[in-house]
Amino acid sequence: MKILIVRVSSLGDVVHNMPMVADILRHHPHAQIDWVVEEAYVNLVRLNARVRNVIPYALRRWRKSLLAPATRAEMRAFYHRVRSERYDIVFDTQGLLKTGIVMRMARITPNGKRVGLANGTEGSGYEGASRVFHTTSVPVDVHTHAVLRGRLVAAAGLGYTVDTPADFMLQPPHFDALPAWLPERPYAAFFHATARASKQWASGNWVQLSHLLDRRGLPVLLAWGNDAEYAVAQRLAAQMPNAQILPRLSMMEAVLFAQRAALAIGVDTGLTHIAAAYNRPTIELYCDSPRWKTEGNWSGNIINLGEQGAPPSVADVAGAINSLLGGANGKR
Repeated sequence: MKILIVRVSSLGDVVHNMPMVADILRHHPHAQIDWVVEEAYVNLVRLNARVRNVIPYALRRWRKSLLAPATRAEMRAFYHRVRSERYDIVFDTQGLLKTGIVMRMARITPNGKRVGLANGTEGSGYEGASRVFHTTSVPVDVHTHAVLRGRLVAAAGLGYTVDTPADFMLQPPHFDALPAWLPERPYAAFFHATARASKQWASGNWVQLSHLLDRRGLPVLLAWGNDAEYAVAQRLAAQMPNAQILPRLSMMEAVLFAQRAALAIGVDTGLTHIAAAYNRPTIELYCDSPRWKTEGNWSGNIINLGEQGAPPSVADVAGAINSLLGGANGKR
């Protein structure tokens, strides 16, 4: 059986789509699975060794130069690559017009199906026009978790039931030589930055946590993705006794950073979800996004705190640290 998954973005959503692969293979062990994803996340999807072909999609970049000959050539090459196979089933778990068009590009076998979402969940960017490309549209509850949503679409398309914890099947990223910034000793990863300011946790809270972790002998590492986030990291580090600001990381370095953390604490953002997908001891902080959408609910190594409009307190997080790592002396 040949299967194509169309889930092009964003970072957290691509991660949350991963358990589809394990589910499909549990019921169809010999399935060949390909995946269309934005070019920035190609190497992330490749960390799942059971995805046969990862097909880069570069619409974000193409939009900037649609009339340029090089762009048109890339778009033609993408079209021919998507059509180079004939699939038994194509899944679109994003539910956008652009992903529906990609779904329709793919060729299917005479009895093949194109399966997608019949509706969006609350607050999602779902576009109803995407249904025109489906042979089967799968309804989901408006409060369906981001991980479960994709799993339900696959289950409906292939005729099985979702009845196991989510399995992300992510291998650690490979480096010929580990980056110089990676500590040999255990560290805590603080994922303090997110694109939406209302989802951030108060700076003073991060500083208080750093002092708690310093008493455990656990250094804090701060990542950043743009100049504004770097400035915030500098301000935080200046008030922390044990902080290190990382250099700008590539996608795979950022994944390595999350995957190696002895403790990850982060707001509702992609790198926090990557740490949780690797089942690292992770504390997810919800300040202005609904927890039901993305909370890590597949492992006892993940603690979710806060709720939309009700951020967690430092005491809440301190209790979660004790639960994951043991008391102040580190003994559970």
